[in-house]
Formats: sequence, structure tokens, C-alpha cells
Amino acid sequence: MKFLRLISLLALALAPLHAAAMDLPATRAAIDARLAQSRFAAARWGIAVVSLDSGRTLYAHDADKLFLPASTAKLYTAALVLNGLDASYRIPTRVLGSAPGKRGRVQGPLVLYGMGDPSLGADPSTADWADALADQLAARGVRRVQGDLVADASYFAGPAIGDGWEATDLLAGFAAPASALSVYENQLRLTVTPAARTGEPAQLAFDPPAAAMLLDDRLLTGTTDDIHLYRAPGSKLLHAFGSIPAQSPPRSFRLAMADPAQVAGQLLLQSLQRHGITVDGEVRVRRWPQQQDTALRAGTTVLAQVQSPPLATLLREGLKRSQNLYLQNLLQLAGTRAHAAATDDPLAPSGFLGTADWGIHALRQLLDRIGIPPSASLVGEGTGLSRRDLTTPNALVRLLAFLANGPDAGRVRDMLPVAGVDGTLASRMRGTPAAGNVHAKTGSMTYVNCLAGYVTSAAGEHLAFAILLNDYVPPEGSSASAEVDAIAVLLAEMDERSL
Repeated sequence: MKFLRLISLLALALAPLHAAAMDLPATRAAIDARLAQSRFAAARWGIAVVSLDSGRTLYAHDADKLFLPASTAKLYTAALVLNGLDASYRIPTRVLGSAPGKRGRVQGPLVLYGMGDPSLGADPSTADWADALADQLAARGVRRVQGDLVADASYFAGPAIGDGWEATDLLAGFAAPASALSVYENQLRLTVTPAARTGEPAQLAFDPPAAAMLLDDRLLTGTTDDIHLYRAPGSKLLHAFGSIPAQSPPRSFRLAMADPAQVAGQLLLQSLQRHGITVDGEVRVRRWPQQQDTALRAGTTVLAQVQSPPLATLLREGLKRSQNLYLQNLLQLAGTRAHAAATDDPLAPSGFLGTADWGIHALRQLLDRIGIPPSASLVGEGTGLSRRDLTTPNALVRLLAFLANGPDAGRVRDMLPVAGVDGTLASRMRGTPAAGNVHAKTGSMTYVNCLAGYVTSAAGEHLAFAILLNDYVPPEGSSASAEVDAIAVLLAEMDERSL
């Protein structure tokens, strides 16, 4: 009893100190103290915190300077999608062709026409997309295609990679090329298995097999783990060399597909064959910079179709997982709408703009309406993967406040990762007042770690924040994300309203 009473008295004694320590001036002082620590001497912090209840700025540090945002730049694409597209729209992937004639013959070509679905084959609703399309064709009586199967990815114009994406990233699955005809998130799995004896070649397997690359294989079974993979930008030849230790478990790598549309076409061809539908020709691919061939689709009808989940679902998945392909494809979908809407606009840009460029044009128009000047947000693609993307913390917070005051406020919060719960924040800030409270977009790349979103303080005040840490090399045994998280936790702990 004496022990319990001592704890109670100690808690009462400390309670006023804790409350005083966590008011706004003390919170500012605590953040300032963290930023002043010697390990950040060569780094740059940019922070902005605004009360959504009063509109008052509660904390700012270099908030009007430009920083690399990494994947927090996805918030800009999200705002564009929510304010420019129908969130309930489902993206179709179609098979086009002439109506089947006698004995189920289609006078070719048969066109697999992609319209931007980034989730084809990856979402449970389209996991069996190729068989679903083949089933529909068979049900229409199609038995033979007298011509080629054309995998048409020309709905998007412009390069398949985002502006400023680095060449060294392009082999990795997280930098998969954007395509109007995407499949399995435009990624493949390469599994390396050691041979039974040292000195023998390792076994390499691609999944799906239709995505197998041309291979220069010099990877041996050895005594060291020294696997190297290289594909020159624009090439379909994968170089594999080095060694994998004998008797070690297989190693798997997520790689970007070299040609997603070609893979989609091959997968559909295989499914057609399984359904007894013969294709006389071969799989051909159409993509930019080939011109959209309207004659290819002239006189055709939709013979089969599958649809994506609603755009809102795709956006949520893209933000929760920080899935780059989803956001880059959604940017281009917004670009197709902006391009179509500009047909009769005398102020529309002249000359060629790619689909992603039209999306960025639409984004800049939205930011102008929000009141974010062009100098405060230099974003040129949809993902944050580019080191050309720059933003100020104040611009990010202004964007967050705009979203929080709009009709999609609840939807936006639900789309963001939640600290200690899901998405890219699932393992972060557990056991703190931020857990289950902070809804925020993460962003990380080499020397960059960022967090931007919403938190409710211990006093019940609703805050929007952007925390951007650039040019930071964490000491061994520590992480940059923990440094960023610590500031978010301080905001969650503030137990006195700033009003």
C-alpha cells in the first residue's frame, strides 16, 4: 500500500511539470533543441506546423526554403486526382476487334488496349484478368484471330519513366516504368538458387516466365554472397555476375519489367490458347513515340473488358504502400483529362506535351487556386522519386490544410499510412501518443527522410505538419526516420491548446 501511495504522490507531483513542459513554447523549445544537436550540423531541417482549428502557424523552421520531399510529393498527385478526376471511376482494359464472323473468325488484328490501370493482375479483382478476357471472347464465339494480337499502350504519350528518375534506379521494382498497359505492377521476381557444388552456375528463374529478360548469366555458386545485377537503361539484356554461397537459401529480387505491354500481350496470348482460340499472327506492341493508330481501332468493337478498382481505392493503395507506379499512372490519367479539356482553351500550352506533362500542367493550375506559388513547389512527376522535385514545408502544409478543409477530408486521412498501424508507418512510433494518431505520408531516399500529414495533439488540437530532413547521414545504429518521428511524437504529446 505504501508503494502504491508513493507512486500516486509522485504522479501528482510530476503532473503539473509535465503539463507545463508540453505547452506550445515548451514544444517549440524541445524541437529547437533536437535540431541543434551536433549530429545534424551538416544536415538541413525544414519544418512547418499549422493548427487546422485556428489556421495559426505553431512552428516553422526554414519553412519557406526548398527541400527534396521524396515520396511526400505523392500528396500533390493525390490532391490532383481528388480534385480533377471521378474517385469512383474504374479504369478499363479492353480487347478490341471486329465482330466474329463465320465459325468464330475475327478479321485481325485483335487489340489489347490499356487505358492506364496500374493494378491489372495485382489487385484481387483482376488477378485472373487474362482468363477473364479470354472467357468473354470465347462466350462471344471467337475461335480464331486472322491477324496479330496488338498490345496497345499508346493511350499515354511520353517517356515511360518520370522526369528526373535516376538511371541507377531503373532496374529496381520501385522504379518500374509507367505504362497505359501495365501488368503485375510492372515488376517481376528474379530468384537466384545456388547449385549443389561450388563453381557451378547458379540457377536463375523469372516469375512470371513471360517477363523473362534476355540474360547474360555469369553468376556462379561460390563461398561469398556477391550477387550483381545490371541492365543498361533502355536495354532488355540483364547482366548477372558474381557469386552466391553454396547451400545458402535462394535469394529473390524485385526488378522492373523491361516491356510491360509485351508481357501483357504474351500473357493474353497464352490464355487465348488455353481457351482454344487460335491467333494466326504474333504479338506486336504499340507505344509512344509511335503515333496513336486510330486506324488500328477504327471499326472495332469492345469484345471483352476488365475494370480496375475505383480510383479512390487505387490512390489509397498507392499512398499506403508508397507505390510509385500507381501515382505515376494516376498523374497521367489526370493528364489525359487535362489535355482533352484544353482542346478549346486559347491559353492552353502549345506544341507537344506528354501525358505526364499535361498532368503537371493541371497540378500547377490547382496549386495556383490553392495559393501555392510556383517557386514553392517544383514537382515534375507523380511519385517523388526524382531529385528534381522540390517543395517548401509551408507549401506542403498549405496543401494539407486545403485537403483537410475539402469534401474529401475524411477520405484523405483514411488513405494515408497510420503510425504503428498500417502502410509505410506500420512499424513506426509504436507505444507513443503518435500511434494510431499520426496519419501521414512518408518519404525516403538516400540522405532524405520526410513525413507530412496530420496529428491530433494531446489537448485535442488538429494539426497539419511537414517535417523534411535533407542531407543527413545518420550515425551507425540509428535511423533518419526515427529522428523525423521524434518530432511528430512531440506534436502528439502537446497537451495544451495553442488557441
